[in-house]
Amino acid sequence: MVGLFPTRSRYVMSRMSTSPSPAPNRPADAGPADALITDAAPAAAGGNDVLVELVGVNKHFGDLHVLKDINLSVTRQEVVVVLGPSGSGKSTLCRTINRLESIDSGTIRIDGQELPQEGRELARLRAEVGMVFQSFNLFANKTILDNVTLGPIKVRGVSKPEAEAEAHRLLQRVGVDSQANKFPAQLSGGQQQRVAIARALAMRPKVMLFDEPTSALDPEMVKEVLDVMAELAAEGMTMIIVTHEMGFARQAADRVVFMADGAIVEEAAPDEFFTSPRTERAQDFLSKLITH
Repeated sequence: MVGLFPTRSRYVMSRMSTSPSPAPNRPADAGPADALITDAAPAAAGGNDVLVELVGVNKHFGDLHVLKDINLSVTRQEVVVVLGPSGSGKSTLCRTINRLESIDSGTIRIDGQELPQEGRELARLRAEVGMVFQSFNLFANKTILDNVTLGPIKVRGVSKPEAEAEAHRLLQRVGVDSQANKFPAQLSGGQQQRVAIARALAMRPKVMLFDEPTSALDPEMVKEVLDVMAELAAEGMTMIIVTHEMGFARQAADRVVFMADGAIVEEAAPDEFFTSPRTERAQDFLSKLITH
């Protein structure tokens, strides 16, 4: 069966063999030194060591069992896309990985270290995990430049000149450096979400979490955000992405994790999942997407 969308490997090859138009403020001759990821943690020998690990994770909201015995490992430089119907636990799963949501039982490890419940060690590990939310979460009273530099200065102890230089580099790479002195309300939704990505990258995270980053955007703004995310994927950033963008999932993921009713129902490579889903629940989910 011919796939509906190109897989990540074909996407990466197409980037190597073609010269797409540069995004706004993005230099057309940008080489490897200008890549979005220059400070991401390098892969260990073999490139298959576990960076994020969830073992037996359970979470309740009152009587509602929202995460049921979740076991998931994500290796360095892997892109995992989490799909599933609304209410399946996808966003909660994403938010537990940096303790924005606590868990009732189980273990979460980041680069081999168990995620603490609270305190300075939790803050330190959170700095290793970048997160991009549905609703941007930019500080409305700060300029775009200040939004991006705040974390590195306050948490990482980076000097202001160094933080600003890095912020300008990242804002240029996501195509919004010309907006650096504006406030969030002066930017479009797509521009604000690209700023949110730059802000997360400024912390030099080991892994990036995306919780439905395009769900609050107008359709014409979705592509500009997905293009940045696809570039991150192609350059080797470890990513866990909750999304309803099926084309992006097929295009950029190394692995698809399908959730329903708080549990992981199926895991597969994108081609396998979209063309030959194994479980009846996944088949039903995909059939509704294709026929409606």
